[in-house]
Amino acid sequence: MTGFVFGAVVLITAAFAFLNGFRDVPNAVALAVRTRALTPSVAVLLAAFFNLLGALLSATVVVAISHTWIHLPDGLSGLSILMAGVASACAWGLLMWWHGMPSSSTHALVGGLAGAGLASLAVGGVGVGGVDRSLVVQVLLPLLLSPIVAYVGAYLMVFPVTWAARHTQPHVVNQRFRRSQAIAAGAVAFGHGLQDGQRVGAVLLLAMVAAGYADGDSIPLWVALLSAVMIAAGTLFGGWRISHTIGYKITRVDPLRGSVAQTFSAVMLFVGAIALQAPLSTTHTVTASVLGAGENQHFAVTNRKLVLQILGLWVLTPAAAAALAFVFALALSPLA
Repeated sequence: MTGFVFGAVVLITAAFAFLNGFRDVPNAVALAVRTRALTPSVAVLLAAFFNLLGALLSATVVVAISHTWIHLPDGLSGLSILMAGVASACAWGLLMWWHGMPSSSTHALVGGLAGAGLASLAVGGVGVGGVDRSLVVQVLLPLLLSPIVAYVGAYLMVFPVTWAARHTQPHVVNQRFRRSQAIAAGAVAFGHGLQDGQRVGAVLLLAMVAAGYADGDSIPLWVALLSAVMIAAGTLFGGWRISHTIGYKITRVDPLRGSVAQTFSAVMLFVGAIALQAPLSTTHTVTASVLGAGENQHFAVTNRKLVLQILGLWVLTPAAAAALAFVFALALSPLA
């Protein structure tokens, strides 16, 4: 039974990785396509390649993250918690994609694991260790800080960039920043792979430890490859509903501001993944950067009603995923 449930966890985690790439491709390509820096097909291929590369490199820190993230009970109980948590993150992600709303898969995953752990305790089982710290470090602090830093940083970065381009003809400025956007789009995709590849690899490693197939001190090659390939495959299919929201609905940006937003987002993702080893939501970072750069214009272009809806969904995501996972975990409790 343990082997069967472990296989089911691997399959649903692969689906989560695919959905992650599918939903998060707008973070890298929406602005580049909106400003005609890249064609949709080229943008998606670029994003898939750099997502693959970033996710492969993220395997170097998966072991450290899995040790400092959460602790699961051994055996079927731990595997059931993982299955319920990842399934709820997938369900919430699909719902948000259907409505074209950008939301964080990381926050949904952590909320789902917390809800599944509570369900395990409710039926007399063992809960998830370290979930309190994980909720604070991976949900509450990023939810509050990273969008603020991204918004303010992108807003302020527009000033020196526009000043430097003040004597250049507008068509030349647009041409130059379309080229830089192509580079920035690849950088955002690479940062996304670094960030989200870590979470997928950590889930698979936790599943192996819970099933007794590994001690958690090293990451098997198949885990790194599965994480990277599924994220890249999802990117190739592209969730254009969310791309339309980020690129067209929330605000309007020219190539200069689009390049600023993507460059600042990429820097934040790199610093978070490599220097700080802190989980940042690519969705929150990019969306807030787009809003910050778009707001620094001489005329109003932001759909404030839509922005408030997105912010409300960001706050709701961990709680909704936790509630879904609680129900899923109760349904799976006979397995444990």
